[in-house]
Amino acid sequence: MNFDGSIFKAYDIRGIFPDQLNTDVAYRVGNGLAGYLKPKAIAVGRDMRVSSDELFDALASGILDAGVDVIDIGMVSTDGLYFAVGKYGYDGGVMITASHNPKDYNGFKICRQQAQPLSGQAGLDKIKEAMENEIIQKSPQRGNIARKDISGEYAEHCLSFINPAKIKPFKIVFDAGNGMAGMTLPPVFEKLPIEVTKLFFEPDGSFPNHPASPIELENLVDLQKKIAEVKADFGVAFDGDADRMFLVDKFGNQIGGDMVTALVSDNLLDKYPGETILYNLICSKAVPELIKRKGGKPIKTKVGHALIKPLMKKHNAIFGGEHSGHFYFRDFWFSDSGLIAFLVCLDLLSRSDIQLHDKIAEIDPYFRSGEINTKVDSVKDKIEQITEFCSDGEIDRMDGISVAYDDFWFNLRPSNTEPLLRLNAEAVSKEILEERLEKILNIIRS
Repeated sequence: MNFDGSIFKAYDIRGIFPDQLNTDVAYRVGNGLAGYLKPKAIAVGRDMRVSSDELFDALASGILDAGVDVIDIGMVSTDGLYFAVGKYGYDGGVMITASHNPKDYNGFKICRQQAQPLSGQAGLDKIKEAMENEIIQKSPQRGNIARKDISGEYAEHCLSFINPAKIKPFKIVFDAGNGMAGMTLPPVFEKLPIEVTKLFFEPDGSFPNHPASPIELENLVDLQKKIAEVKADFGVAFDGDADRMFLVDKFGNQIGGDMVTALVSDNLLDKYPGETILYNLICSKAVPELIKRKGGKPIKTKVGHALIKPLMKKHNAIFGGEHSGHFYFRDFWFSDSGLIAFLVCLDLLSRSDIQLHDKIAEIDPYFRSGEINTKVDSVKDKIEQITEFCSDGEIDRMDGISVAYDDFWFNLRPSNTEPLLRLNAEAVSKEILEERLEKILNIIRS
């Protein structure tokens, strides 16, 4: 069939509906997945996007025609899909979502048994190959479709990471961004003694208020205003499919995913001393420093869930965190859950009897740039120029190039999909950060 091969990304399938990703593509993806996994049943969930129901029908039809059963778990968060596959022992799962992307996008996040992710070089390539070769699986006996509500057991499992009775009555504003958090959070609220203010809890795939991408500061404005208005202790924002979570303190400061990684690590190492924790190489030095200080074993990784999840299994890590707001838990089939990360942070603040901003001040002495993206003519040439310029530093090529000095470090890595270089840097002072960044950016942009 004719289709835009660029919809196959490193970790999922994603594109504009219906120009790049339509019902024909959805049917073939479902059918190709069934042919690749040869499963008995595949769980399928979807988000609130306008095209998600239509894509569900087509995807399910492709699976059913291959003689495989479909378990329709309805509108759920992506971590709800992972829960269903892990908890009920399904052979695979598909979440129909484009995560934080604009409203005209949609896509598929796919996993096999035990919520193990399919990626570009581990499964997604086989589905693409079947589509390119016009291979369609047709079984003489069509599969069956069954509906399953996971909401109660999913909420119960997430709450099992804490003791709700010991949570302090914090005043918290939640911004669901008109995404799936608006459906997954209320059953959890019922079990917690917190005072909740809700923003944009009505699932709406047209995103009438702001894009459901809380990593961008401009999408936190409504949350920041409401925190100040109601004098909340802090705020929480979720992305569209509610697998990523970001905290905002009472002063409106966004708490990066790396600092959330530190907070979760702090709590878990109190309860489970000596455990292994993974963090990606963009995270602040404060993360491995805290893990070591608490007696844990930090392991640095490349960026991306398809890389982190297998490593977590290999090292039997209790937890893994990324700067992008993805947080992985051993007791959640090594999968990521923004909701569980929030609950563990809430538990830490309750046990410590401390405000979020004060806790961050305790563990974070550094100054960071955030991600700076620059379009370049030749990614390879620019990385080599920077490598030569920084030859007096400690160089690591795990993912792009990382260079460390006593008072400053940075990572420069290429985008997977665009001619972009992504720069992240950290220093012991604002002055050093600005001075070194200027020199590096002058080379990149020259």
